[in-house]
Amino acid sequence: MAVLNVNIDHVATIRQARRADEPDPVWAAVECELAGANGITVHLRQDRRHINDRDAEVLKRTVACKFNLEMCLAEPIVKIAERICPDQVTIVPERREELTTEGGLDSVGGLKRLTAVVKRMHRKGICVSAFITPDTEQILASAEAGCDAVELHTGAYSNARTDAQVERQLNELRDARDTARSAGLIVHAGHGLTYRNIGPVAAIEGLGEFNIGHSIVARAVLVGMRKATRDMIRLIDKYNTGPKA
Repeated sequence: MAVLNVNIDHVATIRQARRADEPDPVWAAVECELAGANGITVHLRQDRRHINDRDAEVLKRTVACKFNLEMCLAEPIVKIAERICPDQVTIVPERREELTTEGGLDSVGGLKRLTAVVKRMHRKGICVSAFITPDTEQILASAEAGCDAVELHTGAYSNARTDAQVERQLNELRDARDTARSAGLIVHAGHGLTYRNIGPVAAIEGLGEFNIGHSIVARAVLVGMRKATRDMIRLIDKYNTGPKA
């Protein structure tokens, strides 16, 4: 069965709104783990708009489950990953002006740099995933670069408005899963997934983990982090009945 990694970036976003010391994303990670989350995900952006260096370092020391660091290919960020050694890094594109990560990594155009960073991560014993659109060329380039996994960008599915659009996007995700698995990659998924739309994606067999953040943190503001995390885990378990990828 697929598992849940909770992205706690937006706990830090609330903190940074007042440039205060609370809520601490490290506290949030504890609540997620107590709720049964399989992993904790954070994105250490170059502008440090939410998660900062201290957060990443303390989370590495305290998270008992998987610690997944989302990061771009910028050299200063790569060096931080080499220093703190998260369990997994997920390579993502990054533009300073975006509200959140837009689109997937261009593994084709950036193959040389991606390959070099993957090798550096592997030397540190870090698993590498590439956050990409469900596109055959991007999947194969990620495999060529030496990535262990790909995280399929589910934004197009999340933004679909008609039943036909939803089914088309689900078919693209299924086809991408098959291509990735044939290339020897572990397959994850994430972006824009909520309590309302997780069902059909969770029902796709062969997805190893889901990275979900904003929707969980939004619910946590009203019901608490532990309950919000448990609610999402229950939905994933309800719809995902296949063997763990």
